[in-house]
Amino acid sequence: MIDQNLGQSLQTIALVAMSDITAGADGTGVDLQDFVGEAAFFIAAKNVAGTNPTLDVKLQDSADNSSFADVTGLAFTQVTAANTKAAVFHRLNVNVDGLRRYVRAVTAIGGTSSPQFLVACYGLGVKQER
Repeated sequence: MIDQNLGQSLQTIALVAMSDITAGADGTGVDLQDFVGEAAFFIAAKNVAGTNPTLDVKLQDSADNSSFADVTGLAFTQVTAANTKAAVFHRLNVNVDGLRRYVRAVTAIGGTSSPQFLVACYGLGVKQER
């Protein structure tokens, strides 16, 4: 049974701590074993340098925290210089019961003249007590 006290059950899922990135990278897998039901994943991003810069962030899942694969429908809207005069926030809703045990964020950067973004990716989900 899930504890309905969200103050105790709602937990942060840290996928990418606020970082200044200049190249794409695969994040570290986060264990979702204790999470159930609906979760919301967010990115906050702002372009700080580059010509025609783009930032793509997607979520991948894995059964063994080793072999990851893209999850259909779990790619955030692309961030560009045009839509980041201020920081932008995007959200994806997902039922974690449909994901494999581990999830990670993967970033990809495009553009020229040393593109650079400030970015963070977090989730909020219900963690069941065992």
